[in-house]
Amino acid sequence: MLELKILTDISAIGPDTWNRLCGIDYPFLRYEFLAALEDSNSVSPETGWQPLHIAVVQDGETIAVMPMYLKTHSYGEYVFDWSWADAYQRHGLDYYPKLVTAIPFTPAAGPRIGSSQPTENLMPALLDAIRQLAERFGASSWHGLFVEPELRQSMEASDLTLRLGTQYHWFNEDFRNFDHFMEKFASRKRKNIRRERQKVIKQQISLRRIEGTDISPELLEVFYAFYQNTYLKRGRTGYLTPEFFRLLHLNMPEQLLLVLAEKDGQPVAAALSLKSSSTLYGRYWGCLDDYDSLHFETCYYQGIEYCIDQGLTRFDPGAQGEHKIQRGFQPIETWSGHWVKHPGFAGAIDKAMGEERSAMRAQIEELTSWLPFRKD
Repeated sequence: MLELKILTDISAIGPDTWNRLCGIDYPFLRYEFLAALEDSNSVSPETGWQPLHIAVVQDGETIAVMPMYLKTHSYGEYVFDWSWADAYQRHGLDYYPKLVTAIPFTPAAGPRIGSSQPTENLMPALLDAIRQLAERFGASSWHGLFVEPELRQSMEASDLTLRLGTQYHWFNEDFRNFDHFMEKFASRKRKNIRRERQKVIKQQISLRRIEGTDISPELLEVFYAFYQNTYLKRGRTGYLTPEFFRLLHLNMPEQLLLVLAEKDGQPVAAALSLKSSSTLYGRYWGCLDDYDSLHFETCYYQGIEYCIDQGLTRFDPGAQGEHKIQRGFQPIETWSGHWVKHPGFAGAIDKAMGEERSAMRAQIEELTSWLPFRKD
């Protein structure tokens, strides 16, 4: 018989059990990443992310864990449901709080359950727990965001509503170097990329890629100032605290890559990425001032070069941005699954998402035709 425990703090289960079930290759599900969010107060009830992680126990042994949060808003998710919340409000109903299984502030597709058993075997018990928690906390719904194919299939088999989105990823086709990658482009598109890279050189900006423990605490502080500056330009502050990045650097440095841009020997921009054994995940960026094409160089071209150098097969540079297509990033499908408690809204949302999926597939097909590659 399965027993389900609800953990309001990830430390209640600890790193050994969590990482035994989730592994440490995919950086965002590992204990150190999720604990850094909580321990730095980037994720907390005060920020609208109350941890309610689920642990599945069988015969006294924890056999599965799933991160989950009680949310009082929809910020930091990147699967946008503001229209759903508005519809609830117009009908005099509360959409918040809601339950979310996601990696906070991280729109990177991947595993959302760590388990020693197939996901399909656990879904009935997990969904039963979700429904009970929804009643207990007055939550309107549950949302599993940016899920991997196995969980998506289990969601579909459980009659959850599936939502299709798209991102833009780069794939390594055994390229020898960046010039070899450029050979894939049509001539005019290739010239555009080279022109952008040349603009950075003409501004006398140089780039360095710094990994792991070679990233000094001082450089981390410089990066954080740039990160916050990017938000301040839009009249906001970044979601993540300095302590979050310090904890990442302390506890999982081997999965960090910092690209640092310098002019006259002084840092002017930086991008911090995480990585697995196969994938580079571009995540956080900031700059001191606006420089022509520097964002493309720091966040895209340096990452592509790194993947080629290290033999990584994929580069996920982050959410949104059709401008990535002309730089060789291909449209891919992303998926989320949704359970809505209110039967009337559940039916309406399911119908709308079916129509949205058809439109999104057509959009992905059109976007794919925009790729800059040669047609021969």
